[in-house]
Amino acid sequence: MAATVARKTSAILDSAGPSAEWPVISIPAAAARSLDGFRDWAHSDDFPQRGKVSFIQGEILIDMSPEELETHNKVKTEITSVLHRLCRELNLGTFYSDRTLLTNDKADLSTEPDGTFASWDAFRSGRLKRAPRKDHPDEFIELRGSPDWVLEIVSRSSATKDTKRLRQAYHRAGIAAYWLINALEKQIDFQILTYRASGYVAAASRQGWRRSAVFACDFRLRRRRDELGDWQYVLESKPV
Repeated sequence: MAATVARKTSAILDSAGPSAEWPVISIPAAAARSLDGFRDWAHSDDFPQRGKVSFIQGEILIDMSPEELETHNKVKTEITSVLHRLCRELNLGTFYSDRTLLTNDKADLSTEPDGTFASWDAFRSGRLKRAPRKDHPDEFIELRGSPDWVLEIVSRSSATKDTKRLRQAYHRAGIAAYWLINALEKQIDFQILTYRASGYVAAASRQGWRRSAVFACDFRLRRRRDELGDWQYVLESKPV
């Protein structure tokens, strides 16, 4: 038995019928019942190859919206390129780009952040583990546990999920830092959120610079128009 979801924006498990515009996603009943069921589905060949699918405390949310280029894809590309290079140059750990499945049992969460960073200590301590593909022990398709850092870039279809549901879930998962970026408005809302027992706290802005303890750097995210009149993003960094 399977339930069907066909929605453009973030959707909780539903029994909607086929859509001429959006593909039908058949969700196994076991995936809707538990985190382990969802993980089994995510590891199977039947898991959707496009869109973002999340399991958050017993609810499956599916966002099939195309990724907006100017306010999402370009932001993600800049953050990924800068931080990946920084992590490699300083030998901090491993940076994972989007479509990396992250699961945390304590938070009852399985999702694909826009970016994930794990320090070497996260793996050495057992706080984070790589889950292999079935029958292929050298192929890893999931991170399980608590990485040091995650990134979400707000889109019009994901605002509630990113700013509320995932913010709470990442905190329950004990993730030390959460970068939350909203480039939809005239001014970029760039938040470096740091874990505290009562919840995430935003780093103070000093002329646009915000401090990250995870990367031991101050960062500033800026944008300007390019020759086409489109946005060009620049993530600046300086060691502390």
